[in-house]
Amino acid sequence: MAKVSLNVNGKPRTLDVDPTTPLLYVLRNDLELNGPRFGCGLAQCGACTVIVDGKAVRSCVTPVRTVEKKAITTLEGLGSSKNPHPLQQAFIDEQAVQCGYCMNGILMNAKVLLDKTPNPTLDQIKEHMDPILCRCGTHPRIVKAIQRAATTMKPAKAKA
Repeated sequence: MAKVSLNVNGKPRTLDVDPTTPLLYVLRNDLELNGPRFGCGLAQCGACTVIVDGKAVRSCVTPVRTVEKKAITTLEGLGSSKNPHPLQQAFIDEQAVQCGYCMNGILMNAKVLLDKTPNPTLDQIKEHMDPILCRCGTHPRIVKAIQRAATTMKPAKAKA
């Protein structure tokens, strides 16, 4: 065990954990953040995706020591049910969630896409979402939700 300093959802956290522990387990078990999910454990499905310093990262294969002192954002860091992030609100408005298991990965990947490409093309959205394994069949609504969020998020960026 060792002291590991993390910055999760804008809050500094120091934990006494094995530094080789996958970030996913630290987030879920130690910090009780349930947005990132265990899917495959092999970085193939994307259910465990978090944002680390602006990049989508598969937390199931990321040793916690490699993200020490970096900015980590989980689904809980985007918004809440009472105050959803515009991306989350777009998914609600488009009813883009079916089973919801992959939604963490989809939302986190979409956030990274929209941060880098505020007005993505349909092909860019599809390419960016391709690495996330989703079998529920709401893909057209997912794409529409991302497009909606892109238009919703633009004014906020322009004011900044």
